[in-house]
Amino acid sequence: MKIAFHGAARTVTGSKHLISLQNGKKLLLDCGMFQGLGRETDMLNRDLGFDPASISAMILSHAHIDHSGLIPKLVADGYSGRIYCTPATRDLTTVLLKDSAEIQQDEIKYVNKRNATEGIAYLKPLYTLEDATKALDHLDERGYNIWFDVMEGVQAMFTDAGHIIGSTCVHLKITENGKLTCLTFSGDVGRYRDVILKSPQDFPQADVIIMESTYGNSLHDNNLTTPDMLLRWIEKACLQKKGKLIMPAFSVGRTQELLFALNQLELENRLPDLPYIVDSPLSVQATEIVKRYPNYFNKYLQKIMESDQDPFAFKGLRYIQSVEQSKQLNFMNGPMVIISASGMADAGRVKHHISNNIENSRNTILFTGYCEPHSLGGRLLDGDKEVGIYGVMHEVHAEIGAIRSMSAHGDYEDLCQWLACQDPAKVKKLFIVHGEYNVQLDFKQRLLKKGFADVEVPELHSEIGLG
Repeated sequence: MKIAFHGAARTVTGSKHLISLQNGKKLLLDCGMFQGLGRETDMLNRDLGFDPASISAMILSHAHIDHSGLIPKLVADGYSGRIYCTPATRDLTTVLLKDSAEIQQDEIKYVNKRNATEGIAYLKPLYTLEDATKALDHLDERGYNIWFDVMEGVQAMFTDAGHIIGSTCVHLKITENGKLTCLTFSGDVGRYRDVILKSPQDFPQADVIIMESTYGNSLHDNNLTTPDMLLRWIEKACLQKKGKLIMPAFSVGRTQELLFALNQLELENRLPDLPYIVDSPLSVQATEIVKRYPNYFNKYLQKIMESDQDPFAFKGLRYIQSVEQSKQLNFMNGPMVIISASGMADAGRVKHHISNNIENSRNTILFTGYCEPHSLGGRLLDGDKEVGIYGVMHEVHAEIGAIRSMSAHGDYEDLCQWLACQDPAKVKKLFIVHGEYNVQLDFKQRLLKKGFADVEVPELHSEIGLG
Protein backbone atom coordinates (compact mmCIF):
# COMPACT_ATOMS: atom_id res chain seq x y z
CA MET A 1 0.00 0.00 0.00
CA LYS A 2 1.12 3.52 -0.85
CA ILE A 3 -0.26 6.93 0.13
CA ALA A 4 0.19 10.00 -2.09
CA PHE A 5 -0.50 13.48 -0.72
CA HIS A 6 -1.93 15.63 -3.50
CA GLY A 7 -3.22 18.47 -1.34
CA ALA A 8 -3.17 19.92 2.17
CA ALA A 9 0.52 18.93 2.21
CA ARG A 10 2.47 21.63 4.05
CA THR A 11 -0.48 23.95 3.47
CA VAL A 12 -4.00 24.19 4.86
CA THR A 13 -6.20 23.79 1.78
CA GLY A 14 -6.74 21.34 -1.08
CA SER A 15 -7.16 18.12 0.94
CA LYS A 16 -6.53 15.08 -1.31
CA HIS A 17 -4.93 11.82 -0.17
CA LEU A 18 -4.69 8.87 -2.55
CA ILE A 19 -4.28 5.30 -1.28
CA SER A 20 -2.98 2.84 -3.87
CA LEU A 21 -3.37 -0.87 -3.09
CA GLN A 22 -1.32 -3.80 -4.32
CA ASN A 23 -4.27 -5.11 -6.34
CA GLY A 24 -4.30 -1.93 -8.43
CA LYS A 25 -7.34 -0.38 -6.76
CA LYS A 26 -7.12 3.24 -5.63
CA LEU A 27 -9.08 5.06 -2.91
CA LEU A 28 -9.24 8.85 -2.71
CA LEU A 29 -9.79 10.60 0.63
CA ASP A 30 -11.33 14.04 -0.06
CA CYS A 31 -10.98 16.09 -3.22
CA GLY A 32 -10.59 19.62 -1.95
CA MET A 33 -9.90 22.91 -3.64
CA PHE A 34 -6.83 25.00 -2.94
CA GLN A 35 -7.79 28.46 -1.69
CA GLY A 36 -6.05 31.73 -0.93
CA LEU A 37 -2.67 30.99 -2.50
CA GLY A 38 -2.61 33.91 -4.94
CA ARG A 39 -1.93 33.27 -8.61
CA GLU A 40 -0.56 29.83 -7.76
CA THR A 41 -4.07 28.75 -6.68
CA ASP A 42 -5.49 28.22 -10.17
CA MET A 43 -2.53 26.15 -11.34
CA LEU A 44 -2.72 23.91 -8.27
CA ASN A 45 -6.44 23.34 -8.80
CA ARG A 46 -6.07 22.47 -12.48
CA ASP A 47 -3.47 19.76 -11.84
CA LEU A 48 -4.93 17.08 -9.56
CA GLY A 49 -1.70 15.10 -9.65
CA PHE A 50 -3.41 11.84 -10.69
CA ASP A 51 -5.77 10.38 -13.30
CA PRO A 52 -9.37 10.58 -12.01
CA ALA A 53 -10.39 7.64 -14.21
CA SER A 54 -7.95 5.41 -12.29
CA ILE A 55 -9.72 5.93 -8.94
CA SER A 56 -11.98 3.08 -7.76
CA ALA A 57 -13.77 4.89 -4.89
CA MET A 58 -13.74 8.13 -2.94
CA ILE A 59 -14.62 9.05 0.66
CA LEU A 60 -15.52 12.62 1.64
CA SER A 61 -14.83 13.65 5.23
CA HIS A 62 -17.01 16.78 5.18
CA ALA A 63 -18.52 19.44 2.95
CA HIS A 64 -16.11 22.38 3.27
CA ILE A 65 -14.79 23.45 -0.13
CA ASP A 66 -11.15 22.81 0.79
CA HIS A 67 -12.21 19.15 1.15
CA SER A 68 -14.95 18.84 -1.49
CA GLY A 69 -14.43 21.65 -3.97
CA LEU A 70 -12.79 19.75 -6.82
CA ILE A 71 -15.28 16.88 -6.93
CA PRO A 72 -16.98 18.32 -10.06
CA LYS A 73 -13.61 18.48 -11.82
CA LEU A 74 -12.80 14.94 -10.64
CA VAL A 75 -16.02 13.62 -12.21
CA ALA A 76 -15.77 15.76 -15.35
CA ASP A 77 -12.22 14.43 -15.88
CA GLY A 78 -13.25 10.78 -15.74
CA TYR A 79 -14.09 9.56 -12.23
CA SER A 80 -17.11 7.24 -12.33
CA GLY A 81 -17.27 5.68 -8.85
CA ARG A 82 -19.15 6.39 -5.65
CA ILE A 83 -18.37 9.15 -3.17
CA TYR A 84 -19.21 8.04 0.39
CA CYS A 85 -20.28 10.64 2.95
CA THR A 86 -22.83 11.26 5.71
CA PRO A 87 -26.39 12.46 4.93
CA ALA A 88 -25.69 15.96 6.28
CA THR A 89 -22.50 16.17 4.25
CA ARG A 90 -24.45 15.25 1.13
CA ASP A 91 -26.99 18.01 1.81
CA LEU A 92 -24.33 20.64 2.46
CA THR A 93 -22.10 19.55 -0.43
CA THR A 94 -25.05 19.90 -2.78
CA VAL A 95 -25.44 23.61 -2.07
CA LEU A 96 -21.71 24.31 -1.65
CA LEU A 97 -20.64 22.82 -4.99
CA LYS A 98 -23.37 24.60 -6.91
CA ASP A 99 -22.36 27.87 -5.27
CA SER A 100 -18.70 27.15 -6.00
CA ALA A 101 -19.48 26.54 -9.67
CA GLU A 102 -21.20 29.92 -9.93
CA ILE A 103 -18.18 31.56 -8.26
CA GLN A 104 -15.84 29.81 -10.73
CA GLN A 105 -17.83 31.12 -13.66
CA ASP A 106 -17.95 34.67 -12.25
CA GLU A 107 -14.31 34.80 -11.17
CA ILE A 108 -12.99 33.54 -14.52
CA LYS A 109 -14.50 36.60 -16.21
CA TYR A 110 -12.31 38.86 -14.08
CA VAL A 111 -9.24 36.64 -14.57
CA ASN A 112 -9.67 36.61 -18.34
CA LYS A 113 -10.12 40.37 -18.39
CA ARG A 114 -6.78 40.72 -16.57
CA ASN A 115 -5.15 38.07 -18.79
CA ALA A 116 -6.25 39.93 -21.91
CA THR A 117 -4.36 43.05 -20.82
CA GLU A 118 -1.25 40.92 -20.22
CA GLY A 119 -1.51 38.91 -23.43
CA ILE A 120 -2.22 35.65 -21.57
CA ALA A 121 -4.50 33.01 -23.05
CA TYR A 122 -8.10 32.85 -21.84
CA LEU A 123 -8.99 30.21 -19.26
CA LYS A 124 -12.10 28.11 -18.79
CA PRO A 125 -13.63 27.83 -15.31
CA LEU A 126 -12.47 24.85 -13.26
CA TYR A 127 -15.99 23.50 -13.70
CA THR A 128 -19.49 24.63 -14.53
CA LEU A 129 -22.83 24.42 -12.77
CA GLU A 130 -23.66 21.49 -15.03
CA ASP A 131 -20.46 19.71 -13.93
CA ALA A 132 -21.35 20.27 -10.27
CA THR A 133 -24.89 18.98 -10.75
CA LYS A 134 -23.65 15.80 -12.47
CA ALA A 135 -21.08 15.20 -9.73
CA LEU A 136 -23.77 15.17 -7.04
CA ASP A 137 -25.20 11.94 -8.48
CA HIS A 138 -22.09 10.15 -7.21
CA LEU A 139 -22.69 11.00 -3.52
CA ASP A 140 -23.66 7.91 -1.48
CA GLU A 141 -24.87 8.32 2.11
CA ARG A 142 -23.60 6.32 5.08
CA GLY A 143 -24.26 6.87 8.79
CA TYR A 144 -21.92 7.10 11.77
CA ASN A 145 -20.40 4.12 13.60
CA ILE A 146 -21.30 1.47 11.00
CA TRP A 147 -18.70 -0.43 8.97
CA PHE A 148 -19.49 -0.60 5.25
CA ASP A 149 -17.80 -2.12 2.20
CA VAL A 150 -16.01 0.37 -0.05
CA MET A 151 -14.42 -2.06 -2.48
CA GLU A 152 -12.65 -5.42 -2.43
CA GLY A 153 -10.44 -5.59 0.65
CA VAL A 154 -11.52 -2.23 2.07
CA GLN A 155 -14.13 -1.41 4.71
CA ALA A 156 -14.82 2.05 6.17
CA MET A 157 -16.54 3.58 9.18
CA PHE A 158 -17.38 7.20 10.04
CA THR A 159 -17.12 8.73 13.51
CA ASP A 160 -18.26 12.24 14.39
CA ALA A 161 -15.42 14.76 14.01
CA GLY A 162 -17.33 17.58 15.74
CA HIS A 163 -16.12 20.10 13.12
CA ILE A 164 -19.29 20.99 11.19
CA ILE A 165 -22.65 19.25 10.77
CA GLY A 166 -22.01 15.84 9.23
CA SER A 167 -18.22 16.00 9.49
CA THR A 168 -16.39 12.71 9.96
CA CYS A 169 -13.16 11.06 10.84
CA VAL A 170 -12.68 8.18 8.39
CA HIS A 171 -11.54 4.76 9.57
CA LEU A 172 -10.42 2.07 7.14
CA LYS A 173 -9.79 -1.66 7.41
CA ILE A 174 -7.54 -2.56 4.49
CA THR A 175 -6.70 -6.22 3.87
CA GLU A 176 -3.81 -7.05 1.52
CA ASN A 177 -2.32 -10.54 1.15
CA GLY A 178 -4.06 -11.62 4.35
CA LYS A 179 -2.64 -8.70 6.35
CA LEU A 180 -5.00 -6.18 7.98
CA THR A 181 -4.00 -2.51 8.24
CA CYS A 182 -6.18 -0.07 10.16
CA LEU A 183 -5.89 3.48 8.84
CA THR A 184 -7.57 6.61 10.25
CA PHE A 185 -7.96 9.93 8.43
CA SER A 186 -8.90 12.74 10.80
CA GLY A 187 -10.60 15.01 8.29
CA ASP A 188 -10.85 18.23 10.33
CA VAL A 189 -11.01 17.71 14.08
CA GLY A 190 -13.48 19.91 15.95
CA ARG A 191 -13.37 21.27 19.47
CA TYR A 192 -14.27 19.51 22.71
CA ARG A 193 -16.01 22.63 24.02
CA ASP A 194 -17.95 23.55 20.89
CA VAL A 195 -21.10 25.55 21.67
CA ILE A 196 -23.22 23.80 19.03
CA LEU A 197 -21.84 20.37 18.13
CA LYS A 198 -21.01 17.20 20.00
CA SER A 199 -17.36 16.52 20.78
CA PRO A 200 -15.22 14.38 18.47
CA GLN A 201 -15.66 10.67 19.13
CA ASP A 202 -13.07 8.16 20.27
CA PHE A 203 -12.06 5.71 17.56
CA PRO A 204 -10.54 2.22 17.18
CA GLN A 205 -6.81 1.65 17.41
CA ALA A 206 -5.08 2.59 14.16
CA ASP A 207 -1.83 1.40 12.60
CA VAL A 208 -1.58 4.49 10.37
CA ILE A 209 -3.02 7.98 11.00
CA ILE A 210 -3.36 10.90 8.59
CA MET A 211 -4.00 13.92 10.81
CA GLU A 212 -4.81 17.60 10.35
CA SER A 213 -2.77 20.25 12.17
CA THR A 214 -4.31 23.66 11.44
CA TYR A 215 -3.81 24.90 15.00
CA GLY A 216 -1.10 22.43 15.94
CA ASN A 217 1.03 24.99 17.80
CA SER A 218 -1.56 27.30 19.37
CA LEU A 219 -4.34 27.43 21.93
CA HIS A 220 -7.70 29.12 21.52
CA ASP A 221 -8.56 31.88 23.98
CA ASN A 222 -11.27 30.56 26.28
CA ASN A 223 -11.17 33.40 28.82
CA LEU A 224 -14.03 35.28 27.13
CA THR A 225 -17.12 33.72 25.61
CA THR A 226 -17.95 34.35 21.97
CA PRO A 227 -21.06 36.44 22.83
CA ASP A 228 -18.95 38.66 25.11
CA MET A 229 -16.29 39.18 22.45
CA LEU A 230 -18.88 39.90 19.77
CA LEU A 231 -20.62 42.41 22.01
CA ARG A 232 -17.34 44.28 22.58
CA TRP A 233 -16.77 44.61 18.83
CA ILE A 234 -20.39 45.61 18.11
CA GLU A 235 -20.30 48.30 20.79
CA LYS A 236 -16.98 49.67 19.54
CA ALA A 237 -17.66 49.52 15.78
CA CYS A 238 -21.36 50.36 15.65
CA LEU A 239 -22.22 52.28 18.82
CA GLN A 240 -19.01 54.24 19.41
CA LYS A 241 -17.67 54.71 15.86
CA LYS A 242 -21.13 54.64 14.20
CA GLY A 243 -19.75 52.46 11.41
CA LYS A 244 -20.32 49.10 9.79
CA LEU A 245 -19.02 45.89 11.34
CA ILE A 246 -18.27 43.51 8.48
CA MET A 247 -17.61 39.90 9.43
CA PRO A 248 -16.29 37.51 6.75
CA ALA A 249 -17.60 34.07 7.73
CA PHE A 250 -17.73 30.66 6.12
CA SER A 251 -21.31 29.83 5.18
CA VAL A 252 -21.15 26.42 6.84
CA GLY A 253 -20.30 26.33 10.53
CA ARG A 254 -19.02 29.82 11.28
CA THR A 255 -22.13 31.73 10.20
CA GLN A 256 -24.33 29.50 12.35
CA GLU A 257 -21.99 29.94 15.33
CA LEU A 258 -22.18 33.73 14.96
CA LEU A 259 -25.98 33.66 14.75
CA PHE A 260 -26.15 31.43 17.81
CA ALA A 261 -23.91 33.83 19.77
CA LEU A 262 -26.02 36.83 18.76
CA ASN A 263 -29.14 34.91 19.73
CA GLN A 264 -27.58 34.33 23.15
CA LEU A 265 -27.03 38.06 23.57
CA GLU A 266 -30.68 38.68 22.79
CA LEU A 267 -31.82 36.03 25.30
CA GLU A 268 -29.69 37.84 27.89
CA ASN A 269 -31.14 41.25 26.85
CA ARG A 270 -27.68 42.47 25.85
CA LEU A 271 -28.01 42.63 22.04
CA PRO A 272 -27.82 46.24 20.73
CA ASP A 273 -30.79 47.33 18.61
CA LEU A 274 -29.16 47.31 15.15
CA PRO A 275 -29.66 45.76 11.71
CA TYR A 276 -27.95 42.34 11.59
CA ILE A 277 -27.62 41.28 7.97
CA VAL A 278 -26.57 37.91 6.58
CA ASP A 279 -25.64 38.68 2.98
CA SER A 280 -25.10 35.23 1.51
CA PRO A 281 -27.70 33.05 -0.22
CA LEU A 282 -25.48 30.07 0.56
CA SER A 283 -25.49 30.89 4.27
CA VAL A 284 -29.28 30.97 4.22
CA GLN A 285 -29.42 27.49 2.67
CA ALA A 286 -26.69 26.15 4.94
CA THR A 287 -28.44 27.41 8.08
CA GLU A 288 -31.66 25.68 7.04
CA ILE A 289 -29.74 22.43 6.50
CA VAL A 290 -28.06 22.70 9.91
CA LYS A 291 -31.50 23.04 11.52
CA ARG A 292 -32.55 19.70 9.97
CA TYR A 293 -29.99 17.82 12.08
CA PRO A 294 -30.67 18.74 15.74
CA ASN A 295 -29.54 15.23 16.74
CA TYR A 296 -25.98 16.36 15.93
CA PHE A 297 -26.22 19.22 18.46
CA ASN A 298 -24.68 18.87 21.91
CA LYS A 299 -26.78 18.47 25.06
CA TYR A 300 -26.41 22.15 25.97
CA LEU A 301 -27.96 23.36 22.71
CA GLN A 302 -30.65 20.68 22.77
CA LYS A 303 -31.60 21.95 26.24
CA ILE A 304 -31.82 25.53 24.98
CA MET A 305 -34.08 24.40 22.14
CA GLU A 306 -36.65 23.24 24.68
CA SER A 307 -37.48 26.93 25.24
CA ASP A 308 -36.03 28.55 22.09
CA GLN A 309 -37.19 26.74 18.97
CA ASP A 310 -34.81 28.61 16.64
CA PRO A 311 -31.43 29.28 18.30
CA PHE A 312 -30.14 30.97 15.12
CA ALA A 313 -32.76 33.77 14.94
CA PHE A 314 -33.17 37.03 16.86
CA LYS A 315 -34.57 40.55 16.62
CA GLY A 316 -33.03 42.65 13.83
CA LEU A 317 -31.82 39.67 11.79
CA ARG A 318 -32.33 39.99 8.05
CA TYR A 319 -31.24 37.58 5.30
CA ILE A 320 -30.35 38.97 1.89
CA GLN A 321 -30.67 36.88 -1.26
CA SER A 322 -30.54 39.08 -4.36
CA VAL A 323 -27.51 40.87 -5.78
CA GLU A 324 -29.48 44.11 -5.92
CA GLN A 325 -30.28 43.97 -2.21
CA SER A 326 -26.61 43.30 -1.53
CA LYS A 327 -25.54 46.33 -3.56
CA GLN A 328 -28.02 48.54 -1.69
CA LEU A 329 -26.04 47.98 1.51
CA ASN A 330 -23.28 50.16 0.02
CA PHE A 331 -25.61 53.16 0.18
CA MET A 332 -26.69 52.59 3.79
CA ASN A 333 -24.37 54.63 6.01
CA GLY A 334 -25.81 53.92 9.43
CA PRO A 335 -24.23 51.44 11.86
CA MET A 336 -24.98 47.81 11.08
CA VAL A 337 -23.52 44.31 11.30
CA ILE A 338 -22.93 42.45 8.02
CA ILE A 339 -22.08 38.74 8.01
CA SER A 340 -21.05 37.52 4.57
CA ALA A 341 -19.03 34.77 2.90
CA SER A 342 -16.30 33.79 2.35
CA GLY A 343 -14.35 33.45 5.57
CA MET A 344 -10.94 34.28 4.06
CA ALA A 345 -12.48 37.15 2.04
CA ASP A 346 -11.01 35.79 -1.17
CA ALA A 347 -14.36 35.29 -2.91
CA GLY A 348 -18.07 35.90 -2.54
CA ARG A 349 -20.03 39.00 -1.60
CA VAL A 350 -17.90 39.91 1.41
CA LYS A 351 -15.06 40.78 -0.96
CA HIS A 352 -17.28 43.50 -2.46
CA HIS A 353 -18.26 44.77 0.99
CA ILE A 354 -14.61 45.05 2.00
CA SER A 355 -13.80 46.82 -1.26
CA ASN A 356 -16.53 49.39 -0.63
CA ASN A 357 -15.81 49.97 3.06
CA ILE A 358 -12.12 49.41 3.72
CA GLU A 359 -11.06 53.03 3.18
CA ASN A 360 -13.46 54.44 5.80
CA SER A 361 -11.97 54.59 9.30
CA ARG A 362 -15.43 54.36 10.91
CA ASN A 363 -15.79 50.79 9.63
CA THR A 364 -14.42 47.57 11.07
CA ILE A 365 -13.61 44.25 9.40
CA LEU A 366 -13.67 41.42 11.92
CA PHE A 367 -12.33 37.99 10.99
CA THR A 368 -13.71 35.02 12.86
CA GLY A 369 -11.62 32.10 11.63
CA TYR A 370 -8.44 30.91 9.97
CA CYS A 371 -7.14 32.87 6.97
CA GLU A 372 -4.46 31.46 4.68
CA PRO A 373 -1.54 33.96 4.82
CA HIS A 374 -1.74 34.83 1.09
CA SER A 375 -5.52 35.37 1.10
CA LEU A 376 -7.07 38.84 1.33
CA GLY A 377 -8.01 38.10 4.93
CA GLY A 378 -4.50 36.90 5.70
CA ARG A 379 -2.94 40.05 4.25
CA LEU A 380 -5.29 42.31 6.18
CA LEU A 381 -4.61 40.44 9.43
CA ASP A 382 -0.88 40.69 8.71
CA GLY A 383 -1.21 44.49 8.75
CA ASP A 384 -0.94 45.37 5.05
CA LYS A 385 -1.70 49.08 4.63
CA GLU A 386 -2.73 48.69 0.99
CA VAL A 387 -4.43 45.73 -0.70
CA GLY A 388 -5.57 44.92 -4.20
CA ILE A 389 -9.21 43.89 -4.63
CA TYR A 390 -10.53 43.10 -8.11
CA GLY A 391 -7.46 44.78 -9.61
CA VAL A 392 -7.92 48.06 -7.70
CA MET A 393 -5.58 49.12 -4.90
CA HIS A 394 -7.24 50.25 -1.66
CA GLU A 395 -5.69 52.00 1.32
CA VAL A 396 -6.62 50.25 4.57
CA HIS A 397 -8.24 52.74 6.94
CA ALA A 398 -10.92 50.48 8.44
CA GLU A 399 -10.02 48.79 11.70
CA ILE A 400 -9.01 45.15 11.24
CA GLY A 401 -9.78 42.70 14.03
CA ALA A 402 -10.05 39.01 14.76
CA ILE A 403 -11.78 36.64 17.14
CA ARG A 404 -9.42 33.71 16.87
CA SER A 405 -11.13 31.53 19.46
CA MET A 406 -14.11 30.91 17.16
CA SER A 407 -12.31 28.42 14.94
CA ALA A 408 -14.13 25.15 14.24
CA HIS A 409 -10.69 23.48 14.24
CA GLY A 410 -9.35 22.11 17.48
CA ASP A 411 -6.20 23.64 18.97
CA TYR A 412 -3.25 21.46 19.97
CA GLU A 413 -4.93 20.40 23.20
CA ASP A 414 -8.02 19.29 21.27
CA LEU A 415 -5.87 17.45 18.72
CA CYS A 416 -3.95 15.68 21.48
CA GLN A 417 -7.22 14.79 23.23
CA TRP A 418 -8.46 13.30 19.94
CA LEU A 419 -5.35 11.11 19.89
CA ALA A 420 -5.65 10.13 23.56
CA CYS A 421 -7.70 7.03 22.72
CA GLN A 422 -4.70 5.62 20.83
CA ASP A 423 -1.73 3.61 22.09
CA PRO A 424 1.23 5.47 20.53
CA ALA A 425 3.33 2.30 20.54
CA LYS A 426 0.83 0.64 18.17
CA VAL A 427 0.73 3.52 15.67
CA LYS A 428 3.37 2.60 13.11
CA LYS A 429 3.12 5.81 11.09
CA LEU A 430 1.51 9.22 11.67
CA PHE A 431 1.30 11.71 8.80
CA ILE A 432 0.69 15.39 9.59
CA VAL A 433 -1.32 17.24 6.92
CA HIS A 434 -3.59 20.31 6.60
CA GLY A 435 -1.39 22.91 8.26
CA GLU A 436 1.27 25.54 7.63
CA TYR A 437 4.70 23.89 7.53
CA ASN A 438 6.15 25.70 10.58
CA VAL A 439 3.04 24.75 12.58
CA GLN A 440 3.37 21.13 11.47
CA LEU A 441 7.01 20.97 12.56
CA ASP A 442 6.05 22.26 16.02
CA PHE A 443 3.19 19.77 16.25
CA LYS A 444 5.49 16.94 15.17
CA GLN A 445 7.79 17.62 18.13
CA ARG A 446 4.80 17.58 20.47
CA LEU A 447 3.67 14.20 19.11
CA LEU A 448 7.16 12.71 19.35
CA LYS A 449 7.24 13.66 23.03
CA LYS A 450 3.91 11.87 23.47
CA GLY A 451 5.44 8.62 22.22
CA PHE A 452 4.50 8.54 18.54
CA ALA A 453 7.75 7.21 17.12
CA ASP A 454 7.34 7.74 13.36
CA VAL A 455 5.82 11.14 12.50
CA GLU A 456 6.18 12.60 9.00
CA VAL A 457 5.18 15.85 7.30
CA PRO A 458 4.78 14.86 3.63
CA GLU A 459 5.47 17.16 0.69
CA LEU A 460 2.93 17.95 -2.01
CA HIS A 461 2.53 15.08 -4.52
CA SER A 462 4.91 12.86 -2.52
CA GLU A 463 4.07 9.14 -2.39
CA ILE A 464 5.09 7.04 0.57
CA GLY A 465 5.01 3.25 0.79
CA LEU A 466 3.79 1.37 3.84
CA GLY A 467 5.38 -1.99 4.45
